[in-house]
Amino acid sequence: MRFMTRRHSIKMMAATVASFALTPLSAQAFSKDEARSLVDKLVGEINSVIGSGKSEGAMYKDFERIFARYSDTAYIAAYTLGNDGRSATAAQKRAYSEAFETYVARKYGRRFREFIGGRLEVTGVKQVKKWYEVSAVAYLKGQSPFEVTFLVSDRSGGNKFFNLYIEGINMLLTERTEIGSMLDKRRGDIDALVADLKNAG
Repeated sequence: MRFMTRRHSIKMMAATVASFALTPLSAQAFSKDEARSLVDKLVGEINSVIGSGKSEGAMYKDFERIFARYSDTAYIAAYTLGNDGRSATAAQKRAYSEAFETYVARKYGRRFREFIGGRLEVTGVKQVKKWYEVSAVAYLKGQSPFEVTFLVSDRSGGNKFFNLYIEGINMLLTERTEIGSMLDKRRGDIDALVADLKNAG
């Protein structure tokens, strides 16, 4: 796989997470050390899977579980639906959220395969408004290192990353655009989108 394609795949990886209300993040009750600890654990698990010697198929399943464990998928579900969520019924919102959470964990869990043969290293953390930015560097086999930034908050009741940047590219916005395009192709039919998300990713 060419490097730009590889990076693009990883850029599509993260996004994600909180509740179905698109309101600003609440004041965090957790610390800078806790934010770094979360990403240290996330990175440690990714690196552990990479070095496990398992088949790629087994690694994909592990990566899916890691993504689901550490990302705030409810927030990205709400964010990616955007303004279309305002006209959705409560039942449609619930169905979309459930389908999207499974879809995004499956999709981006597989994206972690881009790190096979490489590694991630956490390099620092800083507070930004009401969340933390945890910086890391990705070292892919035979490729130049590049920066990965996790945005972490405790808004959902537990420490989770709710967005990811790769070299300045906002994953949350990227996924919102993609979901918007999928919905446009279905002429705004949220029920059709939900049905398709169950098999997508």
